Amino acid sequence: MSVEVTEDAALGGRLRLRQPKRGHRVGHDAILLAAACPARAGERAVDLGAGVGAAGLALALRVEGTEVVLVEVDAGLARLAAENAQLNGLSARARSTVLDVAAPVRAFTAAGLGPESVAHVLMNPPFNDPARQRVSPDGRRRLAHAGSGSTLPVWIKTAARLLRPRGTLTLIWRADGLADVLQALAPTFGGATVLPVHPREEEAAIRVLVRATKASRAPLALLPGFVLNDRSGRPTAQAESVLRDGAALPLSEI
Repeated sequence: MSVEVTEDAALGGRLRLRQPKRGHRVGHDAILLAAACPARAGERAVDLGAGVGAAGLALALRVEGTEVVLVEVDAGLARLAAENAQLNGLSARARSTVLDVAAPVRAFTAAGLGPESVAHVLMNPPFNDPARQRVSPDGRRRLAHAGSGSTLPVWIKTAARLLRPRGTLTLIWRADGLADVLQALAPTFGGATVLPVHPREEEAAIRVLVRATKASRAPLALLPGFVLNDRSGRPTAQAESVLRDGAALPLSEI
C-alpha cells in the first residue's frame, strides 16, 4: 500500500525531509536531540528508532565528518530515511538499516553494528505508556510514541552494548519521567547531564534531554532550562539559534 508523502524543511531549510503526510511527523524533539549529541568529526553515531532520519541527519549536517547509522524497525520509514540522506547529500556518511532496537546481538552485528563499535548513540524512544496515557489509533504514530514500561530499559541496554567505553548516550524523554530515565541509566551509565525543555517562560518543563557516559562515575548535573517560546508565544533567541540556525546545545560539550 502506497503512503502519501510530503517534503518538508527543517533547520531553516537546510535539512529537507520526506515523511508520511499522516501519522508521526518530525518536530522539535528530533532537532533538539541532534543538537545535544557530542559527536565529533571522524566518530560514528547511531540513531536508534530513527524514523525518517531527522535527528541523525541533523547531526550529520551539524558535524562534518561524522558517520551516522539510522536504525528503524519500519521498513517504509527506513526507505524514506535513506532517501532523505541522499536528498541532503549525506549518503556517503549516513545509511539506513531496518532493525528492531530490541533485536539480538547477532542481528546488529550482521548490520555492521557489533558490540562497542560506536562512539555515540542518540534516541527518542516511544515514551507514552498505553496503560497510563491515550495513544493514537494511527499505527505508525502509535509505534513512534507508545511503549510499555520495559521499552526504555531495553533501548538503553541496546545503546550500552553498542557503545565503546566512555561513549555517550543522548536521549529525549517526558519531563515527568526523568526518574525512570535515571534509574534505567544507573547500571551502566554515569555523568548524566540533564537539560529541561520548557514550552514557554515560567511554565514547567515538558521534555528533558539527557546525556550520559558509559562507565562514568561522574555525578549528575542539572543545566539551566531551555525555553522554546517567550510569554507572547514567540520563539526565544536561544530556540531560534538551535532549531533554525543549527547551533549546538550545552550537552554537546563533554
